[in-house]
Amino acid sequence: MATGFRKNMLKRILIFACIIALLFSVDIGRTLYITMVKGDEYSAKAESQQLSDTEIEAMRGTIYDSEGNVLAQSATVWNIFLDPGNIKDDDTRDVVVDNLAKILKLDDKEKSELFANSKKDTRYVVVAKKVDNSVKEKISAFMSAKENKKYKLGTIIGTEQSTRRYYPYGNFASSVIGFTGADNQGLSGVESYYNDELTGTNGRIITVKDANSNKLPTDYETSIEAEDGHSLVLTINQNIQYYLDKNLRETLEEYQCKGAYGIVMDCNTGGILAMSSLPDFDCNEPYKITYSKTKKDIKKLKTKKERAEATSLAIQNQWRNFTVSDTYEPGSVFKVFTACSALEEGVVDLNTKYNCSGSIQVKDKKMNCHYHPGHGMQTLTQGLENSCNPFFITIGQKLGVKNYFKYFEAFGFTQRTGIDLPGEASPQYYKEDQYGIVELSSASFGQTNSLTPIEVCTGIAAVANGGVVLKPYVVSEIKDANGNTVSKSQPTEVRRVISEETAETVRTMMKSVVDNGTGKNGYVAGYNVAGKTGTSTKLAESLGGKTKYIVSFAAIAPSDNPQIAMLIVCDEPNQDLGGGAICAPIAAEVVEQAMTELNIEPRYNEAETKKLSINTPNMVGTTVEKAKDLLSNNDLKCKVVGNGNKVLTQSPSGNTSIPSGGVVVLYTQEDSKQTVTVPDFSGMTISQANAEAANYNLNIEIGGNNLTSSGVVAYNQSIEPNTNAEIGTVITVKFKSTASVLD
Repeated sequence: MATGFRKNMLKRILIFACIIALLFSVDIGRTLYITMVKGDEYSAKAESQQLSDTEIEAMRGTIYDSEGNVLAQSATVWNIFLDPGNIKDDDTRDVVVDNLAKILKLDDKEKSELFANSKKDTRYVVVAKKVDNSVKEKISAFMSAKENKKYKLGTIIGTEQSTRRYYPYGNFASSVIGFTGADNQGLSGVESYYNDELTGTNGRIITVKDANSNKLPTDYETSIEAEDGHSLVLTINQNIQYYLDKNLRETLEEYQCKGAYGIVMDCNTGGILAMSSLPDFDCNEPYKITYSKTKKDIKKLKTKKERAEATSLAIQNQWRNFTVSDTYEPGSVFKVFTACSALEEGVVDLNTKYNCSGSIQVKDKKMNCHYHPGHGMQTLTQGLENSCNPFFITIGQKLGVKNYFKYFEAFGFTQRTGIDLPGEASPQYYKEDQYGIVELSSASFGQTNSLTPIEVCTGIAAVANGGVVLKPYVVSEIKDANGNTVSKSQPTEVRRVISEETAETVRTMMKSVVDNGTGKNGYVAGYNVAGKTGTSTKLAESLGGKTKYIVSFAAIAPSDNPQIAMLIVCDEPNQDLGGGAICAPIAAEVVEQAMTELNIEPRYNEAETKKLSINTPNMVGTTVEKAKDLLSNNDLKCKVVGNGNKVLTQSPSGNTSIPSGGVVVLYTQEDSKQTVTVPDFSGMTISQANAEAANYNLNIEIGGNNLTSSGVVAYNQSIEPNTNAEIGTVITVKFKSTASVLD
C-alpha cells in the first residue's frame, strides 16, 4: 500500500511539475513574442507615451527687390492646443473655454466646437493656428494669473511655434512674387519656382513626459535648431514696378479690359525691372478677387453654382502670369523683326519704296491695310511709321520662307526663353515646312504665330542691345540666412541674331514711329523713345459677335543709348482703339520714371528746350515793383493779392518748376491766400486747357504727347478735379492723341 501511495505521489508531483513547466513555457514564449515579434511596436508606443516630439518650423527665406526692400518675409506665429486629458472638472473646463474664446474672439459656433473638443478622449487638440505674438502673450497672461494657479493651466494649454508669410506691399509685383499655401509651400511666382531654396530645414524639441503625460523640466529636453531658408534678391526695381502697376491698373479700369500686361527689361543684362499681369491679386489674400469688372460680372449671374464656378475661374485667372504663361499674336509689333531680318539679309534698305493702294492680293486672298485708302508711295521707314501691312507682306515675300524662319528661330520664337518663373508657355507657330505664300504673308506682319509676351520683349531687347538675344531672369542673387551670397545671376547670351548696324538702323526707324507715326503717344521729352504699335484680331472669338482685339506697344529707351526694352499689352479693351492710343501712353509714363530711376539725364533738342519749365525766382521780401520786373525778365506773369508794397509769400514758392509764361501769385498781406476748385481738364486740347487754367489762375505743365497741339487731348492730371488748390499752383496735365489705328 505504501508503494502505491508513493507511486501516486510521484505521479502527482510529475503532473504538477509539468503544469509549472508549461506555465513557465507560456511566459517565456510570451516574453519572446513581445520582445522578438512585437518589440518595435511596443517600444514605439512606450516612447510616444514618454516623449514629446515638437517640430519647430524653419523660417522661409526673405524676398527683396533690387534695392533691398522687403517684398516677402516670414514671421513667427503660434499654434494653440489643448490637452483635454488634464481637464479634471467642469469648473476648469468652463474657465479654459470661456477665456480662450474671449482671447481668440470666437463666435458662438466656434466656442461650442471648442467646448466639444475639450471633452475629447485625446491628449492633443489644436484650437487655433498661426496666431500672432500678441495673442500668445494674452494667453500666457491668462495662464499665469494668480487666481488661475489652482487650475494648473500649464498642463492643459500649450503653444507651438510656427511661421506665417507676410507681403508688405499687397498686390505689388504679385505675378512675379506669387504666394504660399497653408503649409508654407510656394504656389506661384518665385515662391514656387525657388521653393526648395526658400524652404529651410525644420528643427525639433524632444521632451520627456511623466506617467501623467506632463512635460518634465527642461533638463530632460533635447533640441535641434531649425535652419532658415535662403533669401532671394530680385531684379525688380520698386519704383519702376510701381509706375507700371499704377498705369496698367488705370488703363484696365478705364477701358474695362480683359487684362493688361507689361514687362520692362534691362536690355543689356536680361534682368526684369518690372513685370505686371492684371487682374492681379493681393499676395496676403490670394483668394480675394480684386478686379471691379469681374466682381460685377459674377454678381450678375443668376445661380449660386454659376457664381461659384465663375469665382473659382476668376481666382485662377488672376494668379496666372499672362506675360509668361500665355501666348498671343503680336500683330504689328512683329514688323520690327521682319524689318531686322530683311535688312540683315540685304533684301531691302532704307531707300526701298512701296506704293500702298490699301490692299494686296496674295493668291486667292485679299489682304487689307488698316488704312483702306492706301498710304501711297512710302520708304521703308515710312512703312514702319504707318504700320503698312501690304508693304511688310512684300518684304516677307522677298525674304522667302527659309530666311523668314531662320530669323524667327534665331530671335528665340520657337522655344521658351527659360525665364526663372513657373508655367512658361511654349510658342505656337508654323514649322518651316508648313508655310505657303499666304501663311508667310500674314506671318510677316504679326499674324499666324502666337508668342508669349516675354518672348516678344526679349526679341525687342535684342534690337535694343545691338543684336544679341539674352536670357531673361528675375532673381539676381540667392543669399543664405547669414546674408552670404550663395549664387549670383550673370547675363546669359543665347546668340547673336542681327548685326549692331542693323539693330541701330531699326531703332532709328522705331524712333521715327514715335516722332512721326502711329506711336506718338510714346513720346517723352528729353529721351529719344523708339517704339512700335501693334494690334491683333482674336479671330476665334470674333465669330458670331463683335471682333475683339489685343493691342500693344513695344518701346526702347533711349534709342541712341538703350537701357530698357518694354512691352505693354491690353487684351480686349471696350473701345476700338489701337496700341498707339491705349498702350503707348502707359509706356511713356513708365519710360519717364525709369529714366529718372536709372539716373539717365534728359537731353532736350532745341524745340523741347523752348517748352521747358523754369524755376520760379524767390521774391519773398522784395518790393512788388522789383518782383514784377524780375518775373517779366523770366517770361512769367504776375498776380498781386493785397495792398502792401512788399511780397510776404508767393505761389508757386521759390525754386518751384513752372511753365514758361506761367503766372506767379504775390501776396502782400497776411492771411490773404486764395484757393480755387481745380477744374477737370480731361478731353480738353492743349489750348483749351491753357485757357481754362488761366481762368482759374492756375498753371499747367504739359506732359505726354505734346509733339503737336492738334489732335491731342488731356487724359490725366496731377491734382484731382474738384479739389481745392492755391491759385498759382502748377498742375501737370498729360495729353495723348485720340487718333488711333487698329494696325
